[in-house]
Amino acid sequence: MTAMTTAEQSAVSDWLTDHLAGAGPVLSSEKFSGGQSNPTYRLTTPDTTYVLRRKPPGVLLKSAHAVDREFRVQRALAGSNVPVARMYALCENDNVIGSAFYIMEEVQGRIFDDPRLPELAADQRAAIMDEMNCVLAAVHDIDLSATGLADYGPTGNYCQRQLDRWTTQYHTTQTGDLPAMTALIDWLGDNMPDDDGQRTLVHGDYRLDNLLFAPEGTNCRAVLDWELSTIGHPFADLASVIMQWQMPPGREGRGLAGVDRAALGLWSDQQFIDAYCQRRGLKPIRNFNFYLAFCYFRMGAILQGVKKRALDGNASDPDRALRLGAHVPEFARQGLEAAKGAG
Repeated sequence: MTAMTTAEQSAVSDWLTDHLAGAGPVLSSEKFSGGQSNPTYRLTTPDTTYVLRRKPPGVLLKSAHAVDREFRVQRALAGSNVPVARMYALCENDNVIGSAFYIMEEVQGRIFDDPRLPELAADQRAAIMDEMNCVLAAVHDIDLSATGLADYGPTGNYCQRQLDRWTTQYHTTQTGDLPAMTALIDWLGDNMPDDDGQRTLVHGDYRLDNLLFAPEGTNCRAVLDWELSTIGHPFADLASVIMQWQMPPGREGRGLAGVDRAALGLWSDQQFIDAYCQRRGLKPIRNFNFYLAFCYFRMGAILQGVKKRALDGNASDPDRALRLGAHVPEFARQGLEAAKGAG
């Protein structure tokens, strides 16, 4: 972990004392490792710890790293069936530490980076997958009006909006010609499904390592990293889970490709999809591979942005950012493979 600068820590300490009743001075700060989005720190005070999440420094893409939206959605979900950390305070004044930030509760728990879950017994692995499925269904069943989130995203075709947005961001951060990505973008545009009217809260980056589980047991304590959340089509979140599992195993891929899931007590893709549909009372999903191809495209575009931030010197973890950015061609290739199975 890396601390904030002395000046930043002092400024946060003063701001926290003024904006959060009972907060003592910040004695130390430590940066959580691994993330490639909004830098996140543990703040230690005399009585407790907090988590600070901020926009990264430097020139950023329009609408990216929206910590104000992260703060809003998690505060709105408090008390719902979707577990989230408690939100304490939002600072939108860039002059305090150079970028906007928010303060939230530090939830104690475990994050599993490897979906093979080697540290758990087979029955616990199945229980983790079931909990992951249950929480995803809960996200999509949130009452937008009751939580004040009805205006959290625009109306209309979510996938088309996302395709337009991430195509623009991909071209803005492009560092070389990638014909497969161009072909995938074209295919998605030519095969966009009709808007079926489904409009739910979507997380935008739902995967195992964005869930915080209890220190002991298999219940989810908090869903993390809401940066890409909006109102959209729920099948994109579902396909995001399946896409991640089709990646190679290990720290970088964090997938299940080639893994004998049954032997480990892990669910198959179809088991996860069927359980989700059953929980939400849905019929079998038609044209699921479109959403899968879409998720490969979006993740490729996101990782291209991560690579560009590393080259520009703005990445949270530059070395890892470059390694992740090297996988953009593979995401484009697998997106085209998924497209072949659409129909």
